[in-house]
Amino acid sequence: MLRAHSLRKDFGGLTVLHPTTVEFRPGEVHALMGENGAGKSTLMKVLAGLYRPDSGYVEWRGARVDFGSPHDALVAGIAMIHQELMPIPDLTVAENITLGREPCGALGRIDRPAQTRRAEALLGELESDISPGLLMRQLTVAQTQVVEVAKALGREADVVLMDEPTAALSDHEVAALFRAIARLKARGVAVVYTTHKMDEVFRLADRISVLRDGRLVGTSAAKELTPAKLIAMMVGRELADIFPVRNTPTDEALLEVSGLTREPAYRDVSFSVHRGEVVALAGLMGAGRTEVASALYGLQPASTGSIRFKGKALRITCPADALAAGIGMVTEDRKGQGIIPALGVGENITLSSLRRFSRGPLIDQSADRTAARDQIEAFAVKASRPAQPIAQLSGGNQQKALLARSLLDGPDLIILDEPTRGIDIGAKAEIYALIRRLTGSGKAVLLISSELPEVLSLAHRIVVLRRGSVAATLAAAAADQETVLRHAMPL
Repeated sequence: MLRAHSLRKDFGGLTVLHPTTVEFRPGEVHALMGENGAGKSTLMKVLAGLYRPDSGYVEWRGARVDFGSPHDALVAGIAMIHQELMPIPDLTVAENITLGREPCGALGRIDRPAQTRRAEALLGELESDISPGLLMRQLTVAQTQVVEVAKALGREADVVLMDEPTAALSDHEVAALFRAIARLKARGVAVVYTTHKMDEVFRLADRISVLRDGRLVGTSAAKELTPAKLIAMMVGRELADIFPVRNTPTDEALLEVSGLTREPAYRDVSFSVHRGEVVALAGLMGAGRTEVASALYGLQPASTGSIRFKGKALRITCPADALAAGIGMVTEDRKGQGIIPALGVGENITLSSLRRFSRGPLIDQSADRTAARDQIEAFAVKASRPAQPIAQLSGGNQQKALLARSLLDGPDLIILDEPTRGIDIGAKAEIYALIRRLTGSGKAVLLISSELPEVLSLAHRIVVLRRGSVAATLAAAAADQETVLRHAMPL
């Protein structure tokens, strides 16, 4: 149905997709696998008309086509769910879902009731109760992801490109999406799917194509591969156990939180984090994990409660207060609250540390560039040069750049909110090793992750939140997934 023929794409003098030929068949889920920066999203965006290839061409139903825009691809029958969410925040959920396909009456006016019904039907396919009348800016990251999926399903396309569609979804929402994919297959739709979650690949995929460093390694039937073989194809080597041995924390309480409250998000939240310790905030979507972390970093200060850091009372009203005290954070919303797309990779990395590189009112450009280059190298960020716009990097490399930024000033406590979302398994191993190095040097980590194996393997203690309150504090070594979920589930 769809074929990429020798497609090549360059950015800033760097070839991110070498000549690649791969075909996608009707009624099939075809997984694209590879590390961050391997070229998966770039290939998808060429197929979807967002990028023009530098060489090669796209073949659609046996004929060569030239998609000059995403609209051309949509008209042909190709829809895409993007890894980086792209809602229009001041339009409603219904308006976003039906954008470009609004139901109209006889006089050309938008039929609002029909628009609402259409949105409700598509959200119903995903078993979601999101109100069609809400503004997109009122939604969580997970809810926004659901809306983006519903929008793509509403295109009634013959090919649906799904780039990390489950990255922000709960288990219930993931199960609903998988049922929707099964219905698409039954209708003869071709689904092109990227993910870093091995269980999803082997549950969904009929065939798997692996990219490494922008080159196609090979295509195989999913039943011919094992997770170990697939990982070896992706990273070019066998990968040992990715979870490092935990360090032993000290008895010194670095952070002490007492009675932290901001209704209705969370109430009376209390816990501590010791030097050399990883404490995880666990819970279901909407339990208040990100909101608590945001309060500690000053993004959304708490209404009441106290915070003690390094033995002293600390009042945090904005991120500058947290940074000055020695608290860093990598936020969940990489695009909305993390990167500055128009700036270069280096500028993004040094953005929160400019005071270090300032001489009076002027920035010492040489010192700034040196620090950026050192961090790019230390965190293995794949960029052609520090000045390359960060928007041109893969999601995983953008995440590495944000980690480099948050650690540039050497904070004593680093808050990591979903740090491995959209990250390949090789990069995950790098982040896990980084967490061990941080705790080994006496620093502490407050971790939020929706992947329970990650929480159980990295954390020393787990603070389980349920509906905004602390339901339990568990020693990770003595806990399992069932125990965590039992405390996280509403009574």
